[in-house]
Amino acid sequence: MSHPHLDCKGLPCPQPVLQCKQSIESQRPETLVVMVDNEAALQNVTRFLENQGYTVGREQTSQSEWKITASGGSGTGATETQAVGGNSPSQESMKTLVFLSAAEIGAGDTALGEKLMSNFLATLPEMGSQLWRVILVNGAVRLAVEGSGDLEALRKLEQAGVTILVCGTCLTHFELLEKKAVGQTTNMLDVVTSLQVAGKVIRP
Repeated sequence: MSHPHLDCKGLPCPQPVLQCKQSIESQRPETLVVMVDNEAALQNVTRFLENQGYTVGREQTSQSEWKITASGGSGTGATETQAVGGNSPSQESMKTLVFLSAAEIGAGDTALGEKLMSNFLATLPEMGSQLWRVILVNGAVRLAVEGSGDLEALRKLEQAGVTILVCGTCLTHFELLEKKAVGQTTNMLDVVTSLQVAGKVIRP
């Protein structure tokens, strides 16, 4: 078994996760050490490695750098759908993905667009078990942070078993990473894989 050490400092999303994925697939390591220099990468790499079956420890080595140590891996890795956040879609249920890129629906009147989004999120439970995952990117990440009027609707979806993925790069860009109040911080690998495996994608 190899014990690779990956220096992912300075790499943009989703490169830290991709480097971990490539290392696991090529070397099947029992242990893996990863260095990152931002909280979005810290959360994304940690979640990815945990989904791969590793026990993960995190140590802050400086004000803006972390050492992630993954151990106990079998080297076999999880399936691709498991690696992007837990439950996977099936033929019968939880196969629809909702992709949101703004905090409002439509254009023309911001207040109306925000109201439409609130109504949309509150109505999503009517999809029942067909709803599998909600992805928030760009301005839509504001829906998942402290102070959002739509937090309760998103929390109800999450409690019902729907995976909420919130773009880490977007949260960092808007300086909202520490204010995220619902969902899992995600990266572009998660987004692309989710779109690939979903049976249906809705973009309101």
